[in-house]
Amino acid sequence: MSFVRTYRFLIGAVALIMVILLIRTSNPHIVQTTQKVDFPTDVVSQDTTAPAPSSYDNEDLKLSVIPEKEQSSCNKKHQYVIMIDAGSTGSRVHIYEFDVCTSPPTLIHETFKMLEPGLSSYGSDAIGAAKSLDLLLDLAMETVPADQRGCSPVAVKATAGLRLLGEEMSGKILDEVRNHLENDYPFPVVESEDGVAVMGGDEEGIYAWITTNFLLGNIGAGERLPTAAVFDLGGGSTQIVFEPTFKNPNEKMVDGEHKYELDFGGEKYTLYQFSHLGYGLKEGRKKINSLLVENALKNGDITSSNSKVTSPCLPPGVTVEDVKVTLDDESSYTVTFTGPSTPAGPQCRYLADKILNKDAKCEVPPCSFNGVHQPSLVRTFKESNDLYIFSYFYDRTSPLGMPLSFTLQELNDLARMVCNGEEVWKSVFSGIEGSVSELKKEPNWCLDLSFQVSLLHTGYDIPSQRELRTAKTIANNELGWCLGASLPLLEGTNWSCKVTEL
Repeated sequence: MSFVRTYRFLIGAVALIMVILLIRTSNPHIVQTTQKVDFPTDVVSQDTTAPAPSSYDNEDLKLSVIPEKEQSSCNKKHQYVIMIDAGSTGSRVHIYEFDVCTSPPTLIHETFKMLEPGLSSYGSDAIGAAKSLDLLLDLAMETVPADQRGCSPVAVKATAGLRLLGEEMSGKILDEVRNHLENDYPFPVVESEDGVAVMGGDEEGIYAWITTNFLLGNIGAGERLPTAAVFDLGGGSTQIVFEPTFKNPNEKMVDGEHKYELDFGGEKYTLYQFSHLGYGLKEGRKKINSLLVENALKNGDITSSNSKVTSPCLPPGVTVEDVKVTLDDESSYTVTFTGPSTPAGPQCRYLADKILNKDAKCEVPPCSFNGVHQPSLVRTFKESNDLYIFSYFYDRTSPLGMPLSFTLQELNDLARMVCNGEEVWKSVFSGIEGSVSELKKEPNWCLDLSFQVSLLHTGYDIPSQRELRTAKTIANNELGWCLGASLPLLEGTNWSCKVTEL
């Protein structure tokens, strides 16, 4: 009997082993528990700001495990790109981390930091300007892994501030910046004009359009989708970019510097773009203050013993001392601006409208302002498509409690309330933390908002009831031109890895 039991046991064990082998052979995707599994970030999580988990429980395994052949289809490391925005009011670094195994590449994370003042404020001190970027570059050193720094390109693109400084002085600053990067940091510097240079206004606008629509998922999505228009307001210039559509099949955009053909994600886009140099927020202030001083001189209000000028762009009771104003003939005056006895917001709007030169000759109609051709936003851009305004548009509305979408009329209402003065501020803005203190600290809120309303309504001919969207970030990534300028660097055609000699 003992022999029979032993025989039956052996027969049963052999049968069990055969069944197990049969099951394993029929399911090739079962992964042994002792095998190490890599979890691609684009599979584990769609939240690009969340750190990759260091361990997974059984539920995570069920959600995240993919076939082995898909896991091994791409083993490229994430690619880092360092883009420095040398703006008119400050410098900003954007350190992007991309998954280059997808097409188009997936933005995994962005590290951002800003400092003031901008490169242009250093004037003839080129070495000081270059070294002012060290805090930003130190952050890049901390962010990019040591073994990838030599293959992580860096570019510095200056905008309106350096354009206004002049070619000779700005050239010396940029030469010193390139020298500092090449000799003192391990990152490869992008070659020629794509690396360290004053960026053209057309590039600034186009890159901002790419950034916005890429983050919104409108481009690079594998299908043709409606795109958003972008309006970027910096300190020295402002940009507009949108994709016009014409109802008449025989109608198309007229040729000129404003027309930009873009290939992105397998799609072709014909864009209208224009950069209005001298119509950024800070330059707008200067133009309006110049009008006030010119008028005061005509009226004899400025004398050797009196330099006070009443400004309708200040709330009642507000005074700004020692403002240097330079006129078109290069003569300069230091004046004290005082607010009127009663709110005068509409008169400030009148001055803002006037500096736009709406009556300038329009060689190729229709025109926006200053005689510049622009297809009509009413006729060639659908109302269902978004209009995104950002940079100083956001900075002058968010602190005062404006939501992320509002009509142009509501922006006009905000300007009127700000121009009305402190009594209205306490009534309207007291529920918005920090808003009243911001208004007291910066006397130019009334002027800035009035200029923004004029620029959008009178300048670009946007109807009062059109909805506007504003944001500082989309999906936790900064808006602006930097991401759009960084994407082409992933192709590696204008930079090569930097080899450190031992």
